[in-house]
Amino acid sequence: MNKHHLSIRFLALALAWAGAARVAHSAELDAATQAKIDAKVAEIKTWAAEPAIVAAVAAHNAQIPADQAAMTQDKWKSLSVLDPFVRAFSKNDAGLALKAHKAEWVTEAFISDAKGLKVGFLSKPTNWSHAGKSKHDQPMSGKPWQGGVELDESTGLQQLQIAVPVLQDGQPIGSLVVGLSLGKL
Repeated sequence: MNKHHLSIRFLALALAWAGAARVAHSAELDAATQAKIDAKVAEIKTWAAEPAIVAAVAAHNAQIPADQAAMTQDKWKSLSVLDPFVRAFSKNDAGLALKAHKAEWVTEAFISDAKGLKVGFLSKPTNWSHAGKSKHDQPMSGKPWQGGVELDESTGLQQLQIAVPVLQDGQPIGSLVVGLSLGKL
């Protein structure tokens, strides 16, 4: 087989795979699974209302530490999960509050401030900021958000993400995103 035929076969395979991934991502969930997800959204709203999480987000909104304000996506991607800067987010009050809720159905969880910058998490998420993304912007309008089924880049697990607002006096001040393992709901 010559290079031309291999290139065509590779292209055809790549297009077929991309099409299958698009169909899998947009597939509708059955009613029973959606009901389980809706129950988890209600539960996760209670997490977002916990005083430790609300206080951590409010404090972060009031004053972002200089090292965090200077963080860029490129620098974030270059940091190891063991870097002290990264580890601090899973060991602070917000990270510990999330850890208290870690269940087998939780693949990831992270809290962002009003600007989309991280406040706390279970493990290092792919992005430093989620500003401009629906998973942050929709909760900042006061509404929950639900993504499609996907393979998460940071965890390598098949999941669905949901996000809820962190509210203070009824107003959104941040967002809480949680990855759900559909097979463990």
